[in-house]
Amino acid sequence: MDSLTIGRRIRQLRGERGLTLESLASAIDRAPSQLSVIENGRRELKLSEVNRLAEALGVEVDALLSSEPPSKRAGLEIALERAQRGPLFASLGLAPLPLRKSLSDEAIETILALHGELERLHTERAATPEEARRANTELRREQRARNNYYPVLEQAARELLTAIGHRGGPLSQRAAGELATHLGFSLHYVHDLPASTRSVTDREHGRIYLPIKQSGTDPRTALLQALAAHVLGRPEPKDYGELLRQRVETNYLAGALLVPEDSAVEFLQSAKKARELSVEDLRDAFAVSYETAAHRFTNLATEHLGIPVHFIKVHSSGAISKAYENDDVLFPTDALGSVEGQQVCRYWSARQVFERDDRLSPYHQYTDKPVGSYWCTSKIESAANGDFSVSVGTRFADSKWFRGRDTTVRLTSTCPDPACCRTPDAALAARWSDNAWPSARLNSSLLAAMPTGTFTGVDRVAVYEFLEAHAPHDGQSGHSPAAG
Repeated sequence: MDSLTIGRRIRQLRGERGLTLESLASAIDRAPSQLSVIENGRRELKLSEVNRLAEALGVEVDALLSSEPPSKRAGLEIALERAQRGPLFASLGLAPLPLRKSLSDEAIETILALHGELERLHTERAATPEEARRANTELRREQRARNNYYPVLEQAARELLTAIGHRGGPLSQRAAGELATHLGFSLHYVHDLPASTRSVTDREHGRIYLPIKQSGTDPRTALLQALAAHVLGRPEPKDYGELLRQRVETNYLAGALLVPEDSAVEFLQSAKKARELSVEDLRDAFAVSYETAAHRFTNLATEHLGIPVHFIKVHSSGAISKAYENDDVLFPTDALGSVEGQQVCRYWSARQVFERDDRLSPYHQYTDKPVGSYWCTSKIESAANGDFSVSVGTRFADSKWFRGRDTTVRLTSTCPDPACCRTPDAALAARWSDNAWPSARLNSSLLAAMPTGTFTGVDRVAVYEFLEAHAPHDGQSGHSPAAG
């Protein structure tokens, strides 16, 4: 029973029947102060009390228990009272607003609208991590169902490369620039690109701004991602589902330009025939990063080679950064099915590679897991936020196609069984459980998952001021080959 609604209904019925607080209280054998508390919705009623009140007011019990407010005004007062009793209002440090007759309906509606917007923002921000994980989990299911292969994007890449006369093989930086020209853009490398951006596109003047310094990254990547976003023409994302899908599509199209499908498939099919498939060879053949080659391999391996695979990127701390699978490998997940942020088993190659002194050579390993035996190849790459292992794996039966299948390294993982690698040694636990107090390195993104203003986290003020400062003056062409 909703005590607020019942209380307002009792008050209204009492007034309609011309009963005073004292007379109705006497009829139900209660003190007037007790009835006042009931009418104000500050005490839940017992069923016997509801029966007595219904009899005293001359109505059926169902009339008192109706969830509908007795009037529009009563509904507004109930909503305002409920809002003022909530934790959000309490956090504002404001004194409760008395519900006097002089307080107009319009004033209450305005207060409720403001409170509703505050509540929406707080709820949205609090729910963002869960919403993001749900959206990412759904997107991963979609990728798995299509073997991480997007024929429409492959065709878009093929048409763009044909338009600039690309004859296959690696895409040079010069060819990437020609692609920008073909799409009507000039490139401008600047020192003051907004910190929240990788590139800024001025569609009015046909300009793409890129940072002069791109240390540790492929200079083609940011440009191709900007061009891919332009070609796809997606609107600004309205939720995390759209944001993640747009990012996947943009990165996929950029990858398909860097590692063209026709050339890559020919290369990989030849390597499979020789039983020499290797992510390193794909990386070297198309002059891309190991991670880009690994991603691209997952796009093409099942569709063109008939090999189900998995991909996983893991921070040196053991936390998963990115993951994909269609070979039934069992990734660790949270209660929502999300993989990102979960700890990988210590005995997987993605963790074992960090124990090796040789970081130049690829690391290969067989791992017996609860769902079967898998072969994996792993490589460490460094980024601004630490070292990451990038791994590509497949079922034991398909390892015969890969270079590195002859490795003698074989480990066993029983995760998610806690006894595998998550339960400390009993002797060590007894020695240190009361004497250890580690200070966690908290990822700030966990506390600020919802960027202010947009889902992309881009500082609009900085971007608009940047564009205004760099926009060409009247009469100056936006399509010149100038570089600054």
